[in-house]
Amino acid sequence: MKELRVGMIGYGFMGRAHSNAYKRLTDFFPVQHRPVLKAVCARNAQKAKAFADTWGYERVETDWRRVVEAPDIDLIDIGSPNNTHRDIAVAAAKNGKMVVCEKPLAMNVAEAEEMTRAVEEAGVPNMVWFNYRRVPAIALAKQLVEEGRIGKPFHYRATYLQDWTISEDVPQGGAALWRLDADVAGSGVTGDLLAHSIDTAMWLNGPIVEVVAKTETFVKERLHQVTGQRAPVRIDDACMFLAVFANGSMGTFESTRYARGRKNFNTFELNGADGSVYFDLEEPEYLQFFEYKQLQSGKKVESHLTGWRKIHTTNSEHPYMNRYWVPGTCIGYEHTFLNALADFVMGIESGKPTQPDFRNALQTQKVCDAVLESANTGKWVKTGVTL
Repeated sequence: MKELRVGMIGYGFMGRAHSNAYKRLTDFFPVQHRPVLKAVCARNAQKAKAFADTWGYERVETDWRRVVEAPDIDLIDIGSPNNTHRDIAVAAAKNGKMVVCEKPLAMNVAEAEEMTRAVEEAGVPNMVWFNYRRVPAIALAKQLVEEGRIGKPFHYRATYLQDWTISEDVPQGGAALWRLDADVAGSGVTGDLLAHSIDTAMWLNGPIVEVVAKTETFVKERLHQVTGQRAPVRIDDACMFLAVFANGSMGTFESTRYARGRKNFNTFELNGADGSVYFDLEEPEYLQFFEYKQLQSGKKVESHLTGWRKIHTTNSEHPYMNRYWVPGTCIGYEHTFLNALADFVMGIESGKPTQPDFRNALQTQKVCDAVLESANTGKWVKTGVTL
């Protein structure tokens, strides 16, 4: 097998999820490349060393430039905070490295455009880890849309709810809470959570062309862990927006970190003339499908079996499931990254680029920026998305 030599930037939550995927790839997927964990990079050498020992990385670096310039590394995986994505990705591309990056792609559209130019000019394979596309139930929803089972779309609605920042005592900044620091994260729930919802929506239902939004920051000041001082909170704790899709359908999106009892509540529903689909990440093995019209002898006719079906997406004919267990047994969150990595590696081997690549993720960034602009101005904003 060929080696795929990996340099990981960051050792947090995503570093673990990605590392697990590299270690298990060839156990489940018949690819021609075997990942080799060469280096992990973080500013804290001691914690990076503990991470390397746990996951099997050969060495530790504290300067990401040494990793992107290293001749024994083929792929740079960016799992560090959002304000580092641009510099690392651009440098990696200039050094001829493949680049995979956590979402959101960048702090803003300008950075995302620079990153996209860099990987395209260098001609290096690239991907953004919008892992929810690789949930079998969501991939099945995509299949149903492409098969025409939903028909003309009318409505798309999405929610992404958490509750971990409700307490006013939660600080901002630092290694664990950088998502609350606007200088590091760029935005709050818009970039962190709604980026996932937007990516899924446009994958299933096409471009979002116009939005109007409202955001709220419920706790106005928090202790900053780096400075030790109380400072204004400049990220959005909650966001809701209306959307118009290029196909004429309407969308509603809501996200917050103040939904008591919701830990990672990620749902969507798409309603069309011939059917509907609904997904809830808290029951990830299920896709709900309502069929109003079905194909019979090449024609769509009203079904005599109308009603919501709760499809247990664990059969071998369901997306990705032929690589895992017997029907009725579920895969987990970590497998979505494994599925994404498998698609990326198979894309390298086939020459067909994996989606979402940087250019695709740039379109999601455009919607995020338009949402924030609308929330600031109170006006409808065109996104400029081109998919």
